[in-house]
Amino acid sequence: MDARLLDILVCPLCKGPLEYDKKGQELTCRPDRLAYPIRDGIPIMWADQARKIEAV
Repeated sequence: MDARLLDILVCPLCKGPLEYDKKGQELTCRPDRLAYPIRDGIPIMWADQARKIEAV
């Protein structure tokens, strides 16, 4: 994933920063507890495509 792209991408719901999970190929938003998938190098930034992250 291009570092420049990571600098400009934000969560589409809260507009907060995202964390890149290289192993899981996801961008995660901690406040919303959502993980957006990355498919073929393209982040899928639709809330209905995001995976819910369980609270720890």
